[in-house]
Amino acid sequence: MEKDTRPCISWKLAEDFMTAAFVKLGLPKEDAKLCSDVLLESDRRGIESHGCNRFKPIYVDRIRAGILNPVTKIDILKETPTTAVLDANDGMGMVAAKKAMDLCISKARRYGMGMAAVRNSSHYGIAGYWTALAARENMIGISGTNARPSIAPTFGVENMLGTNPLTFSLPTDEPFPFTLDCATSITQNGKIEYYARIGRDLPPGMVIGRDGSELTDSRQALKDIRSRKAALAPLGGVGDLLGGYKGYGYATVVEILSAALQSGLFLQDLDGKNEDGTIRPYHLGHFFLVIDTEAFLGAEAFKETAGKILRELRNSRKAPGQDRIYTAGEKEYEAWLSRKDKGIPLTEAVQKEFIQIRDELELTRIRFPFE
Repeated sequence: MEKDTRPCISWKLAEDFMTAAFVKLGLPKEDAKLCSDVLLESDRRGIESHGCNRFKPIYVDRIRAGILNPVTKIDILKETPTTAVLDANDGMGMVAAKKAMDLCISKARRYGMGMAAVRNSSHYGIAGYWTALAARENMIGISGTNARPSIAPTFGVENMLGTNPLTFSLPTDEPFPFTLDCATSITQNGKIEYYARIGRDLPPGMVIGRDGSELTDSRQALKDIRSRKAALAPLGGVGDLLGGYKGYGYATVVEILSAALQSGLFLQDLDGKNEDGTIRPYHLGHFFLVIDTEAFLGAEAFKETAGKILRELRNSRKAPGQDRIYTAGEKEYEAWLSRKDKGIPLTEAVQKEFIQIRDELELTRIRFPFE
C-alpha cells in the first residue's frame, strides 16, 4: 500500500472552518456545527467520497445557486405515537435527518419502535451517521434515501434509480457498532472518476451504454454517464448472471420507501432539472426506522449475541493468501484510530477549494498549514 503523503489539517481546524463558512452562507450556528460534523464523520471513517471533498460542490455551490435553503424550516405533516412525516422545505438534509432520528429514538424508547419519513429534502451525508445515532442508544438504526437517477434497472439501459443506500447500524459488545452503509449500485460515480483520472479501464459489468454494451473505457464511461448516455449497473452488475436483479430490487425498495411514505418525487423527477434544463432543488426523500433492543430480551443480550456472530465470522477460515476477514464497520473504526491524531488528509483539489471558499467568504482568521 502506498504511503499517504497528502497534507493533513486538524479536526478542529476543519470543523471551525466549515462551521464558520456555513454560518456565513446563512445557516444557524447549531445547524452549521451539525452539518460540519456529518461531513467530518465521513472522513473519520475513511469514507472520503462523502467528506470534505463534498463541502463545496454539494453544499456551498448549491446554497449559492439558490437550490438549497440554508435555513431549514421543518414541518411535521403527520404524527402518531410511532411514526412521523416531515417536510424539510428544501433545506439542509442533515438538519432534517437529525430531527427525524431524534423523533424515532424518542418514540422507540417509549413504544419499542419509531419510524419517520422526510420529503422535500436534500443530500444528508453518509446514511451511517444517522443509523449510528440509534446504535449509541443500544437501538437498531435503519435508513435509506433516494437520489438523482444513476442506476439502470436490470435488462434496462436508462438512468432511473439513484444510488439509494440501504443502511443498518446494530449495537454490539465491541467498541464499535456493526454498520453496513453502502449504495445499491455496483459502484459509485466517484470510483469511475478515479479510474478515469489514473487511466485505468473499468471491469466489465459496471456501466451500461444506451446500446446495451458494457463500457470499460473509464474516461468515455464518465462522459457518457454525465450526459446520460450510460448508467451504473446495480449491485451484482449488468444482467442477472451474477445477481444484478438483487441490487436492482434493493434499490427499488429504497426508492419506494423514500417516496411513497411521504408522497414525494421519485425516479427521474429527482434529476434536479426543470423542463427547460435550469436547475432546481432535488426534493429528495429519506426514511428512518429505529428499534429498541430493550423491547425484546434486552440490550445486553442483543449486543453479546451480535458480537459473538461478528467474531465467529472474522475467525472463520481465510481464503489462501488472505490473513484477515472483516465485518462491516471494522475498517471504518480502524480508519478513525489511524486518523484521530493525524487529522484529515486533503487532496490538492480540496485544498484549493478550501482556500477559495475562505477567501470569498472573508474568513480572515482561518489559516491552513498547506498554504
